[in-house]
Amino acid sequence: MPEPYDVITMGRIGVDLYPLRTGVPLAQVDTFGKFLGGSATNVAVAAARLGRRAAVITRTGRDPFGEYLHQALREFEVDDRWVTAVDAYPTPVTFCEVFPPDDFPLYFYRLPKAPDLEIHPDELDLDAIRSARIFWMTGTGLCAEPSRTATLAALEARGKSGITVFDLDWRPMFWPDGAEPNAAYARALRHATVAVGNLDECEVAVGEREPHAAARALLAAGVELAVVKQGPKGVLAMHRDGTRAEVPPVPVDVVNGLGAGDAFGGALCHGLLAGWDLERVMRYANAAGAIVAGRLACSSAMPYDEEVTRTLADGRVAAGDPAASAAAASASARSSAQTPEALS
Repeated sequence: MPEPYDVITMGRIGVDLYPLRTGVPLAQVDTFGKFLGGSATNVAVAAARLGRRAAVITRTGRDPFGEYLHQALREFEVDDRWVTAVDAYPTPVTFCEVFPPDDFPLYFYRLPKAPDLEIHPDELDLDAIRSARIFWMTGTGLCAEPSRTATLAALEARGKSGITVFDLDWRPMFWPDGAEPNAAYARALRHATVAVGNLDECEVAVGEREPHAAARALLAAGVELAVVKQGPKGVLAMHRDGTRAEVPPVPVDVVNGLGAGDAFGGALCHGLLAGWDLERVMRYANAAGAIVAGRLACSSAMPYDEEVTRTLADGRVAAGDPAASAAAASASARSSAQTPEALS
C-alpha cells in the first residue's frame, strides 16, 4: 500500500492575478503577477514548504490556466493526481487590490460555476482520504452540489480517524441567494476533529463571535480542538481536554494579508503532525502567517521552516524582504496614488 499522505486538502483552486503596485485602485493597475491560488490549495503548498507530503483534491478548467496550475503544483511539490479538468467551466481567476495594512478587496471570477465545485463523490479516492494523517476541507466546498455531497462523503469516510480539519472559510458570495449554511456546517463539524475560523466564520458556524464562547460552541458541535483567529488580538485555541492557548500576533509590516490564513493552516498541520504542545503550535502558525502577510503573493510566499524558526527567535518578521520593502515604500504613496512605486 502506498505511504499515506501527511496532508490531503480538498477545495478551491484558481489563478491569483495580483497587482504589482500597491495602494492603487484596480482600475489604475497595469501590471499583474500570476500565482497559484485558492485556500485549500495554498494550505497544501504551505504544508509542503514545511516538508510534509501533501496533495490536493480539486478541479480546474480544461484550459491554459488549468495547465498552469498543474505546473505550479508540481513546482511546489504538491501531488496533483486528484486535480482533474472540467470541460464545461473555465479555471477561476481572482483579482485583488492591495491597500496595506488592512484593506485587500477581492474580486472572484467563478462564473457560471467554478470547476472546484464539480467534485463528485464517486471520483474520490476514499482509501487515500482515510489513510491521510490530516484531511483538510473548507466551508466553500459545502456551498454547492456536487461538491457538498462529495465533501461530506469524504468526512464520513474518515470516521474521525487521524486529524480532520474543517476550515470554516465563510465566503457568502459563493452561496446561492437565500441559502442557509447552518445545516451543512453542523453536519461537517460532527465529523471534524479540528475547526479553524475567524470571528465572522465562527458566528456563521455556531452563532457565537466572542472568542471563548465561540471555541466552546465549536467543541460542543463535535470537534476536539477549536482554533479561533482574532486578527490583531492573536489566536485562541481550546482543546476538549481542557488545554488552551492564547497567543498574540507576531509584529509585521503588512504588505498583503490575504495568504496569511493559509500559511497559518499549513503550519498548524505541521505542528499537529509533529506532536507539539498547543501553545507551540499556535506560536509557530502565527509566525508563518505573519511572514506571508509581509509579502505580496500567497502560494509562492509560503515560508520554509528555517524562516519560521528565525521569526520566532527574533520576535517579529525580519525587515529586508525585497517584496515587503518595495510594498512598504509604495504604501507610503497611498495618499498620492497617481505616482506609486512599482514592485519589481
